[in-house]
Amino acid sequence: MTKISLISPVDGSVYAERPVLSLTAAQEAAARARAAQGAWAAQPLEARIATVMAGIDALEALGGRIVPELAWQMGRPVRYGGEFGGVRERAAYMAQIAAQALADDVIEESARFTRLLAREPQGVVFVIAPWNYPFLTAINTIVPALIAGNTVVLKHASQTLLAGERLAGAFHSAGVPADVFQNIVLDHAGTEALIRKRAFDFVNFTGSVGGGRAIEQAAAGTFAAVGLELGGKDPGYVRADADLDAAVDGLMDGAMFNAGQCCCGIERIYVHESLFEDFVEKAVAWVRGQRLGNPLDPETTMGPMAHARFAAVVRAQIAEAVAAGARALIDPAEFPADDGGAYLAPQILVDVTHDMAVMREESFGPVVGIMPVKDDAEAITLMNDCAYGLTASIWTQDAAQARAIGAQVQTGTVMMNRCDYVDPALCWTGCKDTGRGAALSILGYHALTRAKSYHLKKA
Repeated sequence: MTKISLISPVDGSVYAERPVLSLTAAQEAAARARAAQGAWAAQPLEARIATVMAGIDALEALGGRIVPELAWQMGRPVRYGGEFGGVRERAAYMAQIAAQALADDVIEESARFTRLLAREPQGVVFVIAPWNYPFLTAINTIVPALIAGNTVVLKHASQTLLAGERLAGAFHSAGVPADVFQNIVLDHAGTEALIRKRAFDFVNFTGSVGGGRAIEQAAAGTFAAVGLELGGKDPGYVRADADLDAAVDGLMDGAMFNAGQCCCGIERIYVHESLFEDFVEKAVAWVRGQRLGNPLDPETTMGPMAHARFAAVVRAQIAEAVAAGARALIDPAEFPADDGGAYLAPQILVDVTHDMAVMREESFGPVVGIMPVKDDAEAITLMNDCAYGLTASIWTQDAAQARAIGAQVQTGTVMMNRCDYVDPALCWTGCKDTGRGAALSILGYHALTRAKSYHLKKA
């Protein structure tokens, strides 16, 4: 029997192992989800909302267990207390807008005609969740999918096997039927085979560009809807009128939090030349204030990356940039916990160019390149000189100018004076190699339902 092993970044040990479900067993799970969907969708909307939110309560009650598990599974320090604030915020908002988002759009109600647009659940939703925010990213789809009347099959990343079990356990304890929400363990081949067999009506994937291509290829010809959130190389731009201290604090936290392993983390920064030297000096001081170490230690602010192979990619990008003329401003010796493996010292690079991979390709680690720019036009050109488009962060006192700049940036979300945040009232989306689709907001419900038209002639 094939097993998936979860190697902890804390000490390299096998933290958990689970058997891989056979394709036959996985098909049976999907069939149970399909059989259960009608009865679940027939429940009143208010009942589904109450049950789902009770599941969120049950998940929060597991916090004392989940927080250290997250540290062991993917390295996030226990001092940050898990993901429960964001989980609650997103779930509560999606519950709040459900009635509006799912309501009939009545075009005509007269003696002769009823004409309306209705929303119906897609059916069976397959959620393929990532390890970096294993609860938040999964909740983005699980909560509105269940509320909208879909059944859900969750396949979590191998690095966070236990997260899927905790989610399923919490929702089941709150009254979500076992076949309505299922957590299964699959390898890549089994995942793709199940999609090819048209087991699902909607597939949501968060992960790499390569993974997204594999999902799209597997879904080709099945006509299942697909939502993809893939790579990112999110930029920050500091204009001449920015609050410098706020920009440093915000952007460096956005670059380094979670060891840089954030979907919308800041991976490159462009600073107006008048502020460049001061920004870099303050950024270096900010990084030197971090403490790299065991994530189970409450004093640790930066844990290991989730796997040594992820850290190896970042080290290679840094080495390539330095060989091409970049300057590394942090001596790794300042962070003695850097072990050449999963524990990686944070790094700031200057004298970087867009010929370097670290400024064009996703790093997903604690490194950021900083470049001076002479004006907005140069910043816009550089922000767009990338294959990805998830978020962009603009630091300025001029909201009108931020809007004008944002209109020219190829991205899914524009932020002003903040970064690395997902607003559940706004659509979470991207462009270019970041993928396609919509999560959260009313548009998230539209993705998880299909339109159905009624034209009823009465006389």
